[in-house]
Amino acid sequence: MFTGIIQSIGTIADLQPKGGDIALVVNTAKLDMSDVALGDSIAVNGVCLTAIAMTESSFTADISRETLSLTSLGALSKGSDVNLEKALTLQTRLGGHMVSGHVDGLGEIESRYNDGRSTRFRIKAPDDLAKYIAAKGSITIDGVSLTVNVVDGALFEINIVPHTIQETIIGSYQTGTKINLEVDVVARYLERLIQGDAAASSSNITESFLAENGFYKT
Repeated sequence: MFTGIIQSIGTIADLQPKGGDIALVVNTAKLDMSDVALGDSIAVNGVCLTAIAMTESSFTADISRETLSLTSLGALSKGSDVNLEKALTLQTRLGGHMVSGHVDGLGEIESRYNDGRSTRFRIKAPDDLAKYIAAKGSITIDGVSLTVNVVDGALFEINIVPHTIQETIIGSYQTGTKINLEVDVVARYLERLIQGDAAASSSNITESFLAENGFYKT
């Protein structure tokens, strides 16, 4: 688990093809690696990865074809900047919100404009994620915990203050930039709870379906 508070902007040092997927080598910049062990989790642009090798200033992680197909990591190249956060501990301040590091889908920057000293971004989410995005709710963008300001269908807006622009890769976003989205986990669990017992069944055949098609009389 993570908090969505970015601890460092790292840089991709190498991408090593391995049997159809890749091993990613990340220079960690100011990220303190002294308490990181092999097998620990580090979020890279919001994607939870496992450190399989490390030095004082870098780590290596395998990225599966599944992750490459569902996130923006496949578009990275040598020299790309990335948001980094170590997994939280029981002593960690929860300054953002509970983030799993499991990307739900790719969003796209529709526009950006200045609003005072802040920068506002308008983002298009996948249609199937729109129902989880609520005004004043939480969302994770490339690993950054943010508050949703405005929602309009599958479009939503966020307001980024100067500190976040400086300490994350968000300042580099332009129209068309693809970004990793993770919706608030509470919304996903709430949907599952609302489904009740029906959540345990994969069948779409219900009493109402049978009645509508003449197989069942109410």
